[in-house]
Amino acid sequence: MANISRPGDATFTSKLNQALSSPPASIIELFSTLNIFLSITASLSNALILIALHKVSSIYPPTKLFFRCLAITDLGVGLLVQPLYVAVIMSPLIKINAHDVSYLFQVTFALSWCLCGVSILTSAGISVDRLLALLLGLRYRHVVSLRRVRVVIICFWLIGALGGAIRMKRIDLSFKGAFVILTLSLTITIFCYTTIHLKLRHQQAQLHDNVSQGPVAIGGGIPLNIARYRKSVSSILWVQLALVTCYIPSGIGLMLSVNYMAGRATETLVFINSSLNPILYCWKIREVKQAMRETIRQFYCF
Repeated sequence: MANISRPGDATFTSKLNQALSSPPASIIELFSTLNIFLSITASLSNALILIALHKVSSIYPPTKLFFRCLAITDLGVGLLVQPLYVAVIMSPLIKINAHDVSYLFQVTFALSWCLCGVSILTSAGISVDRLLALLLGLRYRHVVSLRRVRVVIICFWLIGALGGAIRMKRIDLSFKGAFVILTLSLTITIFCYTTIHLKLRHQQAQLHDNVSQGPVAIGGGIPLNIARYRKSVSSILWVQLALVTCYIPSGIGLMLSVNYMAGRATETLVFINSSLNPILYCWKIREVKQAMRETIRQFYCF
């Protein structure tokens, strides 16, 4: 096995050894079945979310583009990453040779790092978008334009692709880069929501009970419905909390080089996030929920 991975890449070798190990067949079948199910749900639900977002007109287009980017990464996980992942963990049962498993593992790991990296960066981008909506007021629609958000998302994908390419080469720098991106994204997200919370509390103290009487002017004078804004922030916060909850155990597992069972469980938890996000969109965003229902009804009509 030593000649499959390059010297100095102990984490890759450890995880590849886990993939090629022979745990009980029942454990392999359990994780394979679970990931096949999650692959189907992530693919179908995120495809429906993309269709629903296309129909929703009440969400500001740049903000909607961030949501579309998240849905695309989750769709990629369901369509590409999880089927490859199932092939890797089933390799002891279907007798794939070590060289092919090594290649599958590299591709799966690279795609996973690319898509997960874009998801994390996009999540932080949504936090910044919501903070700017509160602080800029009238200038928000001039500063946060669709063109600028497209450039930002292209940068996210370039960073994600770079991370995946580095991981494909099995360079330890990829782990350091992932740690920096995750830490920076979490720091930005925490800062944005802390600032939003303090700003809204300050506004509430100023307005007292006048908030319920109608839209109020914030920032540069743009009418902002506080209740609607709070709901949008709450919706996005739930999505980001789900992301952190699903990703942190996997990060800990990477650092500790956990056993087969724990490794498969933490990796599967990351994939669960791709199936969980559409549920959160429908639960917390009424317009998306309504569009989703209409889309499903149209499919039933066929």
